[in-house]
Amino acid sequence: MMHFEQKTMDSLLHHLREHHTSICRHWFEEIKPIDINDGVLRLVIDEQVRLKYLQRCCMEQFTDSIQAVTGKLVSVRFIDEEEARNSKSDVRGREDQEWAHTGFNQSGFDEDMLLSPDYTFDSFVVGPDNRLAHAAAMAVAKKPAKAYNPFFIYGGVGLGKTHLLQAICQEAMRNHPSMKIYYTSCNGFMNQFLDAVQAGQMSSFRHRFRTYDLLVIDDIHDLSKRGPSQEEFFHTFNILYQGGRQIVLSSDAPPNEIPELEERLISRFNCGLVANIERPCYETRVAIIKSKAQLKGVELPDDVTSYIAAKIDSNIREIEGTITKIQGLSVINKSKIDLSLAKKAIGDRMTESKSTQLTIQGIIETISEYYDLKLADLLSKRRHKSISLPRQIGMYLARKHTRFSLEEIGGYFGGRDHTTVMHAVRTIDSKRGEDSILDKDLIHLERELTGSVTESVASYS
Repeated sequence: MMHFEQKTMDSLLHHLREHHTSICRHWFEEIKPIDINDGVLRLVIDEQVRLKYLQRCCMEQFTDSIQAVTGKLVSVRFIDEEEARNSKSDVRGREDQEWAHTGFNQSGFDEDMLLSPDYTFDSFVVGPDNRLAHAAAMAVAKKPAKAYNPFFIYGGVGLGKTHLLQAICQEAMRNHPSMKIYYTSCNGFMNQFLDAVQAGQMSSFRHRFRTYDLLVIDDIHDLSKRGPSQEEFFHTFNILYQGGRQIVLSSDAPPNEIPELEERLISRFNCGLVANIERPCYETRVAIIKSKAQLKGVELPDDVTSYIAAKIDSNIREIEGTITKIQGLSVINKSKIDLSLAKKAIGDRMTESKSTQLTIQGIIETISEYYDLKLADLLSKRRHKSISLPRQIGMYLARKHTRFSLEEIGGYFGGRDHTTVMHAVRTIDSKRGEDSILDKDLIHLERELTGSVTESVASYS
């Protein structure tokens, strides 16, 4: 057993910041080295979500860094305080899988659940665009099944839905240590359901999902058109709800706008609180950028923060990617972060994504030119087939190639409501499989808009 000096730990963290920038977090400074024993460096972090994150996402990077710093074939093992204390009584024979579970099951932390330590209430920036959703999420985490049940959050991609869902889980774990909590995506639920069907283990599957005290499912809109999965989730929902257990869901659209979702599920999703998260305004984006930079340990000058907020207004994930790009350029070029570097980073990102980012306005202009229509006619109330069909095609392409909600798409196309958009999408989806001329028009338009074409017959309603 060899004592591990703090200065070596400092060198390890420095190497991580230079060579594995994307995983670095400010709380890495709280990781405590214990010793090197049998070629294994033991590192202690006494926080469940952070420990699980390190074990699953950072093992390879830490191992690479310690080997680079020491020049020795050393591996890394992340443990909690309890494991560190037990090691003094010689528990080295315990298998990795056993110690990885230590402490989690006692607090209801499901082994299959992976939460991000970045997604807490403390790191969530509250603004006028998300205030209701945030307040409700806080209430749910403090008093599950007593505040709002079910709690349904919807909004566009990268606006903070997943952040709030995981924050609820982490806060509930602290407030209610004995609760059985599970967070997963809708696809995760469906995959486990299908695996259980194939393995003949539906009894076990149902017992598992119907006994959680807090069930949190992200992207529930993926239930669309999944008959058996919708049936199973309907019964799971009912049993949890009737048993006084908390259900939290997120989607890219409100319940009544999720395509081909059964009415009985729509009704149940709407019986609690439905909260929307909208795009953050400029002031909120500034605060988000400062928060994300602090989390990553990056110092951004005020002019850089303002520039990013002005240029990146799509979603929070784009903001995070920009900060990572700026940080990476700074490390590679060994230069300070300034406005010039920020302009280069954002310019590069915009060039990289320009060909794949479609706007509804771009779709409208392409449709108008292709069908030789005036924009005023395309967006008007006129219902002549020569106008209504191109209008429906535009709505179909907007729904298929952008992440705007049905309501937002309707707004672009002359202020129409979401039901009109749903009808347009279903009409084109149905016709293109039967009308070869329409299908060729769509292939041409998609090629012009995206540079490529997806399968000609698909459903995006």
